[in-house]
Amino acid sequence: MYDLLIHNAWVVTVDGNGHIIPDGVIGIQGDRIVHVGPQSAGDALPAARETIDAARGIVLPGLVNAHTHLPMTIFRGLADDLPLKTWLEDHIFPAEAAHITEDTVHWGTLLACGEMLLGGITTCCDGYFREEAVARAVAMSGMRAVLGHGVIDYPAPGVPDPADNIRTATRFVQQWQDVSPLITPSIFCHSPYTCSDTTLARAKAAARDEGVLFQMHVAETRDEIPPVGERGASPPLTHRLAQLDLLDNDTLLVHGVWLAPDDIDRIAGSGSSVVHCPESNMKLASGIAPVTQMHRAGITVGIGTDGCASNNDLDLWREMDMTAKLHKVAGGDPTAMPADSVLAMATREGARAIGLGDRIGSIEKGKQADLVILDSAHPAMCPVYHPVSQAVYAGGGEMVRDTIVAGRVVVRNHALVNGHMAETMAQVRAIARRIKNASAKRPGGDTGQGSSL
Repeated sequence: MYDLLIHNAWVVTVDGNGHIIPDGVIGIQGDRIVHVGPQSAGDALPAARETIDAARGIVLPGLVNAHTHLPMTIFRGLADDLPLKTWLEDHIFPAEAAHITEDTVHWGTLLACGEMLLGGITTCCDGYFREEAVARAVAMSGMRAVLGHGVIDYPAPGVPDPADNIRTATRFVQQWQDVSPLITPSIFCHSPYTCSDTTLARAKAAARDEGVLFQMHVAETRDEIPPVGERGASPPLTHRLAQLDLLDNDTLLVHGVWLAPDDIDRIAGSGSSVVHCPESNMKLASGIAPVTQMHRAGITVGIGTDGCASNNDLDLWREMDMTAKLHKVAGGDPTAMPADSVLAMATREGARAIGLGDRIGSIEKGKQADLVILDSAHPAMCPVYHPVSQAVYAGGGEMVRDTIVAGRVVVRNHALVNGHMAETMAQVRAIARRIKNASAKRPGGDTGQGSSL
């Protein structure tokens, strides 16, 4: 007897061979998939404690948001339409210093998790501060996550003395190792321009000692390109990273917009992975990452939404659609970035990039039962000729009917099972009012007119 049985489904496995089962059945015991196959006509369904009729909907692996900053939902829309440097230094860093507390992190993270689960994202990779509060909120939500404690060479929320930055991050990793099967700790260095060589090397050494993922923003803007040297040529962006021994299989590089061919070759040779955040890069006018070249070089590339302050949502369906179309128009090639490759980036490849490729990312026997069911009753699901193209080009968070994490249904019929979203949203609105009022009191701050908070 199965604990959970899903039937009457288009099963898109996203396995290495791209298998699709038009009339599929998935059997789950505990937190694992134990059966995937076709439903034979006329045969009775196997026995199960719970049965879900997908009603000819599309069943996919749960989506993997490979880069985000969960608590930043509280800053959604706070400072839009600005260059990255201005956005960070004049708005986000001051707002974080004034308003990031354990309480705001708790509610902001719960809001982010609810938004993602309702949108079919079962796993995320986060990097932020006060990550202990993030981890507790993620655990409450029932989501799977890789959680990186932030490291930066400036006073930060929860780390007022930068001398404690790596010690604090290491302590977080040690506290959350093996606490929950759904939470994997990590270390997140903000970027090479906010962390010294010493900090970068020590943080990577700590991650290596603890056996966890090392994350870092890299090559997000043109400003990060090294200055021209005496011989008239800039060294590759990754030259410094390689000298510091930061690049290996357990390093995740976020953005990679301004990677040159030499950078791509170096990353490919090191085994490091990259996360593509197209909508954030577009909004901040950072540029278009050379993802097609990364793929040709054999680099594992996942997709991330980035944080809500720079995107402004956590919708990976929109990111997939944008990834496919952006690179077609950028290269003048309608065959570039086909739907199956993009879906793999948001599932199997994203899982591999964040170090969970052996557990999640595809619908296969032995993998964790992280699944999403798209609602066949939604008008955009009619008709379905090719379920992969349907998911990438017509899919959306509003089409997610059910979400399952580790065999547990967390979204049923478009609603969170825990039912806490109304309280969470009320708490975040109250936090936003405090942020807006504080902003209005600063010289040149927001007047507060037109607020709908």
